[in-house]
Amino acid sequence: MYRYTAFDKSFVNSRAAQFRDQLERWQDGRLSEDAFRPLRLQNGWYVQRHAPMLRVAVPYGELSSTQLRVLARIAREYDDPAPEVYRVAMEAQGRLGTARLPTHCAHFTTRTNVQFNWIPLDKAADVMDLLATVDMHGIQTSGNCIRNISCDERAGVAPDEVADPRPFAEIMRQWTTLHPEFAFLPRKFKIAITGASEDRAATAWHDVGLQLVRDEQGELGFRVSAGGGMGRTPVIAALMREFLPWRHIMNYIEAIVRVYNRYGRRDNKYKARIKILMKAEGQRYTDDVNEEFRQIVEHDGAPHLISAAELERVSASFVPPALHASHESSDEAEADVHPLYARWLQRNVAQHKDPALRIVTLSFKRLLQSPGDATAEQLETVADLAERFSAGEARVTHTQNVVLPWVRASELYALWQAARDAGFASANVQLLTDMIACPGGDFCALANARSLPIAQALTERYQDLDELDDIGEIDLHISGCINSCGHHHSGHIGVLGVDKDGREWYQITLGGSDGSAASGVAQAGKVIGPSFSAAEVPHVIEAILNTYRDAREPRERFIETVRRIGIEPFKAAANAARANEEVSA
Repeated sequence: MYRYTAFDKSFVNSRAAQFRDQLERWQDGRLSEDAFRPLRLQNGWYVQRHAPMLRVAVPYGELSSTQLRVLARIAREYDDPAPEVYRVAMEAQGRLGTARLPTHCAHFTTRTNVQFNWIPLDKAADVMDLLATVDMHGIQTSGNCIRNISCDERAGVAPDEVADPRPFAEIMRQWTTLHPEFAFLPRKFKIAITGASEDRAATAWHDVGLQLVRDEQGELGFRVSAGGGMGRTPVIAALMREFLPWRHIMNYIEAIVRVYNRYGRRDNKYKARIKILMKAEGQRYTDDVNEEFRQIVEHDGAPHLISAAELERVSASFVPPALHASHESSDEAEADVHPLYARWLQRNVAQHKDPALRIVTLSFKRLLQSPGDATAEQLETVADLAERFSAGEARVTHTQNVVLPWVRASELYALWQAARDAGFASANVQLLTDMIACPGGDFCALANARSLPIAQALTERYQDLDELDDIGEIDLHISGCINSCGHHHSGHIGVLGVDKDGREWYQITLGGSDGSAASGVAQAGKVIGPSFSAAEVPHVIEAILNTYRDAREPRERFIETVRRIGIEPFKAAANAARANEEVSA
């Protein structure tokens, strides 16, 4: 993991001190609400439906056990609403028929950050000071800036990796944090990097997507795409450069952002993303970027060229940990006598570039707990597991789980037993209940409908692992509004909350993809007709899955069947399910 330098530490601590001063001035009236709002947002503090929400940056998803314990402490000591606030929230949820809202809890996001939903603003400075003690903060988690840069959760350990993307992500993090031209963009700007042949970082859905590749001579560089995004207008990123030498990647990103800054709309936030500009300008945008890049290199002297020495300096923080050699045989042999362990090995354990190690996913998808939520006790348990089995390191995933990247094959059985006892060993990774869901209307003021009750209803319905295995790999993504924080556009099955005359309804989409090997080329799902009520959604999903099971060919996955037969059979099944539900009601 990257280790903060003295400068890094000083910078984070000074930002925490600045925020404390800003908060105190706002509290005593010396700073107006309008003046304070952008300052709190620049440190990751939002005001949501019931209480403030803090988004903590987790660059490229990596967390140490020490950081996990501090996050657990924040959850336990600060993520606790005032009784009156909680009573109002509970009354609202009782009226809407939802389970109790979680407190003392963190939430893993789809961009590998961590959020807290119940921290009072008068405690915000104390929390920022506590985060700074373990080199954490909320910088670049909000506002119209370059946001926290995300990576493949298997970065540096995946067998299919061309090169480790984390050093480049860290260099870019440092560069973008202090770059004044990136602080006031027309809209938020997201970058994702992968170094693997399989895209596990959903790069095609980002404002800039980067994939490390090698040319015919074996030289390392980047395949650069830009203009991807979800929201109201889902767009797949367009290819900008098939191969860009790695040294020039920041110069090229600067060119992309300069042109975006020059022409991006600031009069309409719904049309301000780079995807809208690129869609309107077409090839002219690419030509302008390439010309800007030429000017930066030839006239400005390529000021952001990455030197070999700088890459080596940063890369030194990402060397594999010194693990004690193990002469024991692999515990995978235990699968012959433990069926549940065998399932777990198949679904939650992946190969590592070191044959003696494995990559293990801890599932945070369980009954009576929202996808991605982690209590204080669970965070501490993950810290313990990371220390015992993974050199003190864990990683948040794009799918709201946690990965242990440094597990010895000889310790898999012991880890499974410990994970099972903690409730993290559900063998459902990439199956239906391994769903993505945003916090939705239970917390977010922007949401049109709640995501979590839908996720809970589907989790309750599909608890049989044999049935889940029979259905096979499937991405189910749920968003509470068109902003698509639950990435419904890229789900094989997507669920989108919409508002109709003050009531909650849900659109269903089919055939979306994030670009991973299991999903194929990235694309947005297609809506299968009118929206459904919350009560109808589980029945509609069941009808869709039954249609797939009837129509699939041998070893054909859900997404493959959808692409082969089209959405019409699924649409008919969904409408029939609605009619049956209306009759039974």
